[in-house]
Amino acid sequence: MSIKVGERLPESKFTVMSASGPQQVGSSELFQGKKVVLFAVPGAFTPTCSEQHLPGFVGLADQLKGKGITTIACTAVNDVFVLDAWSKARGAQEDITMLADGNGDFAKALGLDVDLSPFGLGTRSQRYAMVVEDGVVSYLAVEDSPPEHIKATAEKVLASF
Repeated sequence: MSIKVGERLPESKFTVMSASGPQQVGSSELFQGKKVVLFAVPGAFTPTCSEQHLPGFVGLADQLKGKGITTIACTAVNDVFVLDAWSKARGAQEDITMLADGNGDFAKALGLDVDLSPFGLGTRSQRYAMVVEDGVVSYLAVEDSPPEHIKATAEKVLASF
């Protein structure tokens, strides 16, 4: 069963890249008392994620922040070094906080994990976008399959306000 609108995010740990290297950050620290757009991609450097999903949020970052969003974050079942390199390669480091869910624990806790083993990718996160207010999901859009980019777009999130 996956998380639904009105439910609180589970406590989880992410790895983020800081100026001094990888650092663990808890979900309560990231979401408590804040209004956050969180989107998930099946994998950094994959075609749809790199060419459509991430660029949409980078391009609309100022408009989203104008709606009261304090943080725009992206999570993926990748290690922090891959997410850091992807952020730099795509020019996202100023606008998007990358949250590495290296073992997929957060994706599993949300019930939004997907087995992409037939494609050599193992367990990953489904593609989704959500708005989280003080740790509670107020908007959620989950794609029907990982290659799709129809429901969880930055444009749809912006239109939800």
